[in-house]
Amino acid sequence: MKDIIPTVKIVNHAGVSSVKDGMKGNLYSQVEREQKPKWIRITANHANKNFELIKSKVNNLQLSTVCEEAKCPNLSECWSRGTATFMVMGDTCTRACQFCSVNTGNPKGWLDADEPRKIAETVELMGIKYVVLTCVTRDDLADGGAAHFAETVAEIKNKNQLIEVEVLTSDFNGNDEAIATIVSSPIKVFAQNIETVERLTHPIRDPRAGYQKTLTVLQRAKELNPNILTKSSIILGMGETDEEIYQTFSDLRDHNVDIVTLGQYLRPTLNHHPIDRWVTPEEFEEYRIQGLKYGFLEVVSGPMVRSSYRAERALDFNNAGL
Repeated sequence: MKDIIPTVKIVNHAGVSSVKDGMKGNLYSQVEREQKPKWIRITANHANKNFELIKSKVNNLQLSTVCEEAKCPNLSECWSRGTATFMVMGDTCTRACQFCSVNTGNPKGWLDADEPRKIAETVELMGIKYVVLTCVTRDDLADGGAAHFAETVAEIKNKNQLIEVEVLTSDFNGNDEAIATIVSSPIKVFAQNIETVERLTHPIRDPRAGYQKTLTVLQRAKELNPNILTKSSIILGMGETDEEIYQTFSDLRDHNVDIVTLGQYLRPTLNHHPIDRWVTPEEFEEYRIQGLKYGFLEVVSGPMVRSSYRAERALDFNNAGL
């Protein structure tokens, strides 16, 4: 049996220490990396002016994108199209989910007060009309960072009122005031990811996260602002059954969720939860067909789909053009 992968601790530009890629060495580290099937293919396209523009701007302003931090397989495609999902409040999450490669630590209240302006300027420079903002979970902040998040939305809209903003937030530990702060800002879509089926929520998600907590946050967002769209995402390939997927569809719709996305789990490092199965493209198509029967406005489903992938096309009603 091979040795457990060692834990790597790092310190970022702000002096915040964290566990690199979010997971310490554990028993999962002994499970060999799974062989990808033929339909999982990632195409790199770095020789593109949009890609270079985003990369240089993100690096120069010390911004974080979920594209990089979560090792998104679609980074090259999206950046080359001139789109990116910005991750507000830094690169260090206070939680450690077993599927996620974002660094884990305690920022101890640190925030870049200039981050909202820098993100807004980058969005303006990119010339995009639809932007997705996500965030690390910040249990070290009383409001979970909701005010900072809302300020970022405001800065973007101040630059151009025509830009539409989608937010993919943490659960704010169920803080109703924090949810209200976000949904009262000028957003189009409020997303909070349920990630997996109820049975697998623990141990897959951090103990402070919860299946019912996510459902409640999504429902409250819609209650507080009925004009927004609500959205969630399910990662497949971690041990769920078809029946559990359909039950999750039902639970999301019971809490007035409008859009759901489905994608294949890709294990970020050997320290993360192993892949249970490779879901075929045909299965993803069947889940989309069945999901639409539950009454979602759209179900975006495919092996390479992530919660913010082609988000601006979610309401084209064609599986985001896949």
